[in-house]
Amino acid sequence: MACGTLTKGRGLDCNRISGGIKNVYFAVYDQVISTTLGTGADLGSITDIDMGTSSLYRYTTPLGVASLTDTITGSKENGTIFYTPTISVILNRLTKEDQNQIKLLGATKTIIFAELNATLASNGHNVIVCLGRLNGMELNAGTMDSGAAFGDRGGYTLTFDGMENEPFQMVKDYTSTPFDNADSSSAIPIVSS
Repeated sequence: MACGTLTKGRGLDCNRISGGIKNVYFAVYDQVISTTLGTGADLGSITDIDMGTSSLYRYTTPLGVASLTDTITGSKENGTIFYTPTISVILNRLTKEDQNQIKLLGATKTIIFAELNATLASNGHNVIVCLGRLNGMELNAGTMDSGAAFGDRGGYTLTFDGMENEPFQMVKDYTSTPFDNADSSSAIPIVSS
């Protein structure tokens, strides 16, 4: 008995894409009231994020250093499948302000939105994905490095991971700036410094 059916095939896509992450947005898990998945043409994407009066916290990453993966783990014996989203964020420079925020991130379950360098073919807007929508993401590994030589990087490497019963979702395309239309009742405030 089939549990699902395929609905589309896939051809060879454009060979000019960009990898990596431009910005990471953190939402406190308990402050996200709801996320709504789309239907029809928006199937598989988040079409509404209700944050009430809470904010998203934007961290801009250096080019070419942040990445995410969503590992699929299945068991034929148990008939199960789950997904492990992981994101690695690098922040340059060691500061007491960052130390305090990292301590808070370590104590807080989050939902993470990653604005990729990849763009939509239709309008050139950056793709945004959501990690930990159902169960949240947690800071579970990282380093604080000083570097040794003058040219070495000093800063933070933070690794967040989670466990979900479905793969990460894309966030519906924005109008002109990220998240400007993500909440149907009001604009989502974005804190960047």
